[in-house]
Amino acid sequence: MLQTKLKEKMITVLFWLSALIIVGILIAVIGYIFVKGLAHVNLDFILEAPKRAGKEGGISTTIIGTLYLTAVSLFIAVPLGVATAIYLEEYARQKSRFAFIVNLTAETLAGIPSIIYGLFGFVFFVIFMNMGWSIISGGLTLAIMILPTITRTSQEAILSVPGEYRENSLALGASKWQTISKIIIPAAVPGILTGVILSIGRAIGETAAIILTAGSSLGMPLSLADPARTMSVHLYILAMEGLSMERAFGTAVLIVVLVIIINYLANLSLRRLSHSR
Repeated sequence: MLQTKLKEKMITVLFWLSALIIVGILIAVIGYIFVKGLAHVNLDFILEAPKRAGKEGGISTTIIGTLYLTAVSLFIAVPLGVATAIYLEEYARQKSRFAFIVNLTAETLAGIPSIIYGLFGFVFFVIFMNMGWSIISGGLTLAIMILPTITRTSQEAILSVPGEYRENSLALGASKWQTISKIIIPAAVPGILTGVILSIGRAIGETAAIILTAGSSLGMPLSLADPARTMSVHLYILAMEGLSMERAFGTAVLIVVLVIIINYLANLSLRRLSHSR
């Protein structure tokens, strides 16, 4: 009995230690970035356009480019990913060969390095489809990258909905689609939203695939056919080419802040949605 309690305490301490290590790493990384870059962030840095290849001015055009690319990728990937998850979990037959292939494809795509996506996007969208370096080329490439994440998280969210929901809805005379659209999807929204949040983080932080498909133009993108430079690409170029480490850290601070704001707004919407049900 004493040994069992001792083992339980040791396991509890191990779990707490693991959690503290993770939190400590996060605080250390974010703290270092803020210490090095926060002093260089001001209103002019946010609102001004970059000058002299980024050595001077701000990063306003890169913020707009990041938002454009993220929005385009989500606009394409979210409906497609959720629809795929609905088909696999609600319509596809169990042990169907086609469903097996789709699941295998999603898992395979999730493990492919981003540079491979970038090469594919460059060859197919930029050259073969003649879209050039543009927001639409980068957005389509990002959509393919985040599609497996959205699909898999949506599948897990749909699977987590109790089977009684389906049975009761069908027993009351609702059609299959009415059950899915009115019962299953609303109940699965928290899990789906989690996948979307993860996808947003990956889209904002992506560099290799964006350079090859959206380019690195510092100009303000006015349409989907224009090239754009995202904040992560701007950070990479500033740091790797030694243009300005101060502005690189300032850009890193704004990337972290942008991700935190998006996560906060998503979680706020999720809490309100949960309370409204």
